[in-house]
Amino acid sequence: MDLFEYQGKQYFARFDIPVSAGGIAHTVDEAVAVAEKAGYPVVVKAQVQVGGRGKAGGIKLANNADEVRTHAGNIIGMDIKGHLVKRVWVEHASDIAEEYYASFTLDRAAKKHLLMLSAEGGVEIEEVAAKNPAAILLQHIDPTVGLDAAAAKAAAVKARIPEKAQQGVADILVKLYRCFTEGDCDLAEINPLILKPTGEVHALDAKVSLDGNADYRHPEWAEYAATVELDAREQLAREKGLQYIGLDGTVGIIANGAGLAMSTLDVVNQVGGTAANFLDIGGGANADLMAGALEVINSDQKVKSIFINIFGGITRGEEVANGIVEAMKRVELRAPIVIRLDGTNAEQGREILANAGIPESKLTSKPTMLEAAQAAVALAK
Repeated sequence: MDLFEYQGKQYFARFDIPVSAGGIAHTVDEAVAVAEKAGYPVVVKAQVQVGGRGKAGGIKLANNADEVRTHAGNIIGMDIKGHLVKRVWVEHASDIAEEYYASFTLDRAAKKHLLMLSAEGGVEIEEVAAKNPAAILLQHIDPTVGLDAAAAKAAAVKARIPEKAQQGVADILVKLYRCFTEGDCDLAEINPLILKPTGEVHALDAKVSLDGNADYRHPEWAEYAATVELDAREQLAREKGLQYIGLDGTVGIIANGAGLAMSTLDVVNQVGGTAANFLDIGGGANADLMAGALEVINSDQKVKSIFINIFGGITRGEEVANGIVEAMKRVELRAPIVIRLDGTNAEQGREILANAGIPESKLTSKPTMLEAAQAAVALAK
């Protein structure tokens, strides 16, 4: 679960990471009230989960109440890359001497936590990596050992953080690591991490992703879940209990198992297509589940073909086939289906589909994942 910037800063504050004084506002009047409390000058920042807010006019400096009214009025309701701004964060403006970057995430391949630290902050880390990869320190941390003050200071030195800021950066790294581990984050990022002219190091921004597998430990996360913004497809999928992520392509994807679903996306891409979604139906493929999956994909106007990729293990091929046949009676599909059915009782399943009387223009069966992907991409074009 990705947090908005203001939620990330509130989360950081729990771990004593210094952030700017401010508050959230949903209206212009609320923005002025927060600004008066935070103290001028203030920065009015659009709260959307997408980059490029500043370039889009979603971050503005205000020196008085009239300017806050103007900027908040312009920003609330603004569309930034398809994201409607419903709230703004208003915070006391910080004087900046230098900008750095710091984050913790999990390196799954190494099975260790990963610190990324750079003396070049304030821009996208991908941009730094492309132009000057040597400017980013990548350091693995053994989760059984953790990160202490000495290791954090050594990392700051190795990342070529200026000496005047090394101790302050090290202090925040220790706190940020606690936030990442004790706070059950997938990502805890500060960009920029700033040095003030007064010598203090301070988190000017916050990007936090929480590990949904740990939500049972955090009942307080319910307040964050309530603000999660889903598009219409994702909302429908959630109502039907489906593991769905909307994308921007034209080939709808249904697969049983997260790994197979991701592989299906890769194969569609490899043969020149684009996936419209990730949809994992798990171990079941009964008519209700399949009808729900098809209904969600059918709601996406961009979908031109549907690729159902099933490898039967516990799930049997004839159950899948019967589920598809019944589901197609319930859902009036706009796009044709290409299915690859393999594994347990796959032959029986293919026979059921062949004898169901469904026109080939609506459903085609292919023996391999590659051939099915090629057929689905061809139909989408």
